[in-house]
Amino acid sequence: MAGTAKPRLQDSAMKWPEQSQRLPKDAPNILIVLIDDVGFGIPETFGGEVHTPTLTRLADEGLRYNCFHTTSICSPTRAALLTGRNHTRVGSGTIAERAVAFDGYTGIIPKTAATVAEVLKQYGYHTSAFGKWHNTPATETTAIGPKDRWPNGYGFEYFYGFLAGETSQWEPRLVENYDPVEPPHDDPKYHLTEDMVQKALAWLDKRQSFAPDKPFLMYWAPGGVHGPHHIFPEWADKYKGKFDTGWDAYRERVYKRQLEMGIIPPGTKLTPRDDTMQAWADIPEAQRAFQSRGMEIFAGFVEHTDAQVGRLVAGLEQRGLRENTLIFYIWGDNGSSAEGQQGSISELLAQNNIPNTIEQQIAALEKLGGLSALGTPKTDNMYHSGWAWAGSTPFRATKLVASHFGGTRNPMVVSWPKGITPDKTIRSQFHHVVDIAPTIYELLGIKAPKVVNGQEQMKLDGTSLAYTFTDAKAATRKEVQFFDNNGSRGIYKDGWYACTFGPFIPWNTPASAPRLAKWDSASDPWELYNLKADFSQADDLAKAQPEKLAKLKEEFLALAEDNKDFPIGAGLWLRMHPADRIKTSYTDWTFNANTRRMPEFSAPGIGRESTSVTLDVEVPANADGVLYALGGAGGGVTLYMDKGHLVYLYNMMIIEQYSARSESALAAGKHKIEVITKIAGPAKGGSATLLVDGREVGKADLKRTVPVAFSASETFDVGVDLGSTVSLDYFDRRPFAFTGTIQEVRVKLQ
Repeated sequence: MAGTAKPRLQDSAMKWPEQSQRLPKDAPNILIVLIDDVGFGIPETFGGEVHTPTLTRLADEGLRYNCFHTTSICSPTRAALLTGRNHTRVGSGTIAERAVAFDGYTGIIPKTAATVAEVLKQYGYHTSAFGKWHNTPATETTAIGPKDRWPNGYGFEYFYGFLAGETSQWEPRLVENYDPVEPPHDDPKYHLTEDMVQKALAWLDKRQSFAPDKPFLMYWAPGGVHGPHHIFPEWADKYKGKFDTGWDAYRERVYKRQLEMGIIPPGTKLTPRDDTMQAWADIPEAQRAFQSRGMEIFAGFVEHTDAQVGRLVAGLEQRGLRENTLIFYIWGDNGSSAEGQQGSISELLAQNNIPNTIEQQIAALEKLGGLSALGTPKTDNMYHSGWAWAGSTPFRATKLVASHFGGTRNPMVVSWPKGITPDKTIRSQFHHVVDIAPTIYELLGIKAPKVVNGQEQMKLDGTSLAYTFTDAKAATRKEVQFFDNNGSRGIYKDGWYACTFGPFIPWNTPASAPRLAKWDSASDPWELYNLKADFSQADDLAKAQPEKLAKLKEEFLALAEDNKDFPIGAGLWLRMHPADRIKTSYTDWTFNANTRRMPEFSAPGIGRESTSVTLDVEVPANADGVLYALGGAGGGVTLYMDKGHLVYLYNMMIIEQYSARSESALAAGKHKIEVITKIAGPAKGGSATLLVDGREVGKADLKRTVPVAFSASETFDVGVDLGSTVSLDYFDRRPFAFTGTIQEVRVKLQ
């Protein structure tokens, strides 16, 4: 210290050192907004048909970008955005739940790739994150940890949101910093995106009170509008009838409007629908109301999400913070999602590659109340993939496709009243999410640190786009960008783009299975585009310029190796080998009545694998309540008591329900309850036998089972069913706590 320390106190002098000033005076606050699963052709700001007044307002007060790119998928885009490095370089080649043991696909962001939050925190910023995280290994999200890979471990001083890739908007599985928290389950006006605004503004108020002179970084990433598409009916009803002409007509209208608005360059071509995707004309008349309603709900969800961003911006204004806040409003972490396949009431059917028909879906929906049940807690609904393709107008493909811009090209708006002069001239320089962190560092005069917290740092891959703030027509400074997801891959270099679609068809996972079985990445057909003359990748020049293509393919392989992308297609591994999914090493567990919120990827494989579950319980007369539950309304397994009867339900992703119920009520007193589940293999059939005190009281025939996961964020709970309820039988009694006593629950894999 600067003072003098002598043996005697009276001979010593104390002097606090002056605080070093590491940031420029009046360094801006920074707000990064990242919307989920929305494509280029959705917002009216960029020619779409969904009302987005906040995006439009910030665009009018700042700058529009029409050549900004993502990785085409959730976790990888977020890892690249936060670190400034390519997704595979930081172990994030696929989503956390599909992590595999290849260096670029572990689902672990190394500490040698410090996030922009970690760096800015050490320079004096206060940091917070709200909403979707999706960058923690799926087996490390339990209440016991480890928690060094949670948001707080990556530089965020405060976090409020969910760790998984998606969650119910009505009953989200929330975490505040390191602790699980429950939303109100009896508030009909609750919605997660609105909750996020309130928590963000409350954090800002604390910052205003305790550190008003310190700038802040806020990362605000809602679950909207990822599936399930959950929104109040009045928001969806705004769009009633507006999509009745279907997705093909939507694309035509939006394409024309994009040209008229100057969103896309003159001469841009509208790319055709893929042969593997249904045309609207192919949809039977009896199914069209279901398909149209799916898009109405999605549109309402989008508008509602944008409105919450508006509330957040208004909160900045009310607190006098807007003028010096730099806002990056990134419209999507990838293109619109085709994971709803042909329209779905339980969207993880596609992730599990479970065959089904639209007739099955509609029949199951009728049992839930028909179209009015869509968007409610009773369904995990997603629209038809045709709407996702329409939402990516004018490009080919959708989310999960890294080769074509329908998966990777997302609009962006940047607004900073104090630092950027508004300009309606669209910025068309080629940029990517890896460029955001370097942009922030340049604006703050920060050099990317060589060492952070004792960890030597890997190089940045991004290129600052700050030069575009003052010069709309500046030449693109980004020389090269690498893309790969699920074997769909490409390389941008000096205005050229070479790519190959790969074996996986996001809008038709059953058709992908035979393609995957015979796929060899070395023999993929490649395409070549001159982006200076072809904004939408409409004119393939591969045959006309084979030498150019060969050179780019060679450079792609070098980049892929450098970025730890080998083996090509590693993100597809679990689609071919589902048994290799990330999971706990345990084979038996002992739980008690206090076991709550155990994430599915850490929980026993109840419903996926052969198991025995033994419960020691004491029941009162006419006992009610859940004994254990795994999953939610979209799919899961539950064992509960109903007026003394023992009830088992296997909710096979809503479309099929397998159940058993004891004929007689259990007598009051102590009992040993067993559930013996035998499953022939992943996705195969089996049985669940119920025994009470050694006597069989019921048996459920499991015609088929879920191979990977019932949900992304629902949990295993003992004594209650927290969050979304597996059974609608006790939906109105949730969380349906058991009225007796659970001494112990023992689970063993068979």
